[in-house]
Amino acid sequence: MKAIQFVVISFVLFNVACNNGTENTNEKKEPETNEMKAGISEKPYGTYEQKPVTEYTIINANGMQVSVINYGGAITKLITPDKNKVMGDVVTGFESLEGFLQKGVPYFGALIGRYGNRIANAKFTLDGKTYTLPANNGHNSLHGGDKGFDKVYWNIDKQGDNSLKLTYLSKDGEQGYPGNLNVEVIYTLTSDNSLKIDYTATTDKPTPVNLTNHTYFNLSAGKDSTILNHELELKADKFTPVNDELIPTGKIADVKGGPMDFTTSKTIGRDLDAAEGGGGFDHNWVLNKKGNALENVATLYEPNSGRIMDVLTTEPGIQFYSGNFLNGTLTNTKNGQKYIKHAALCLETQHFPDSPNKPTFPNTILKPGETYKQTTIYKFSVK
Repeated sequence: MKAIQFVVISFVLFNVACNNGTENTNEKKEPETNEMKAGISEKPYGTYEQKPVTEYTIINANGMQVSVINYGGAITKLITPDKNKVMGDVVTGFESLEGFLQKGVPYFGALIGRYGNRIANAKFTLDGKTYTLPANNGHNSLHGGDKGFDKVYWNIDKQGDNSLKLTYLSKDGEQGYPGNLNVEVIYTLTSDNSLKIDYTATTDKPTPVNLTNHTYFNLSAGKDSTILNHELELKADKFTPVNDELIPTGKIADVKGGPMDFTTSKTIGRDLDAAEGGGGFDHNWVLNKKGNALENVATLYEPNSGRIMDVLTTEPGIQFYSGNFLNGTLTNTKNGQKYIKHAALCLETQHFPDSPNKPTFPNTILKPGETYKQTTIYKFSVK
C-alpha cells in the first residue's frame, strides 16, 4: 500500500512540476516583433491578376520594420519606436489585399506614376502632338489615370538583407502616355531608422515622368484619430497656388506670414481652415533648394509619442496633403480603425503638378538616352 501511495504522490509532483515549467515559459515569451531577426521575411498576401501577391517585411537591428506588397508597390506597415521604446505602426493601411482592392482607396502607401499629382484637362501637348489621358479627377487626370502605378503588379526581388527592388514596364500608350517606360524603385531600410526610396526610369520616347510615394502617416500610431496636433516644418518660402480644381495657376506665391507658412514649426490644425482655397492643405510647396542635391526639407513631430520624421529629397517640390478626403468609410482597415477626415497626412516629394502644361515649371519630360532619378528618405527618431 505504501508503495502505491509513493507512486501516486510521485506522479502528481511530476505533473505539477511539468505544468509550472510550461507556464513559466509562456510568461517569459517575448512579443513576436522582438523575436524577428534583422533581414527580410515574406508571407502570402493574396492574388492579383492571376499573380501571387507577397508581403515582404524588412526589419533592422533596432526592430524597425517596413512591409511592401507587389500590388501598387504599396507600403503596408511601417513600425517604429516611440519615446518610451514602444513600437507602433505609423502608416494607414488594411488587414488584407481585399482592403486595397475596394473602391475608392486613396492611394494608401502606393507608388505613384507615370505622373504623380494632377494634369489639367487630362491632356498635354508634346512635340506638336496632343495626348489625352483618363479624366479620373473631375476634368483632370490624377496620379497616372484610372490604372496608375498604384494599381499595377510590381515584380519584387530581395537585395541583400535590407533592400527590395521593384520593377515595372509601363508600355507605350498605357493610360495615354507615350513611350515604353522601364521603372525601378528600391526600398532600403537603414540602420539609422531611415526608409530610403530610390527611383530610376528610362524611356524609348519623350514622355512626362513624375514618380512619388503616397504613404499616409500618423506618428501617434493610431492613438490620436487625427494629425491636427502634429507639428510640421517645411523648408519652403513659396508654394504654387491652385484653382478650385486644385490645378496650379502657374504662379508662385510667397508663404510668409500666412496660413501656408510652415517655415517655422506649427501644428497642422492651427491654420487648416484658412488654407489657400479652403478645405485643408493639398498643395505643392516650392522647396528652398538648389539643383537636385539630397537635402532635409521637412520635419514632422508628434508630441505625445515623441516621434519625429524628417524628409530628405532630391526633388524641387513637396505635396503636403492633410487627408481632407478621408471620410471613415473604408473597410478591412487595420484593427478596424476609422480613417476619418484628417486621420493621416502625406508628404509626397515631387516635381510640380501640371508641369507638362506649365512651361515655367521645372521640366518633367524624360527623353530617350536620359535616366530619371529621384531619391527620398523618411528618417525616424524621437525626442
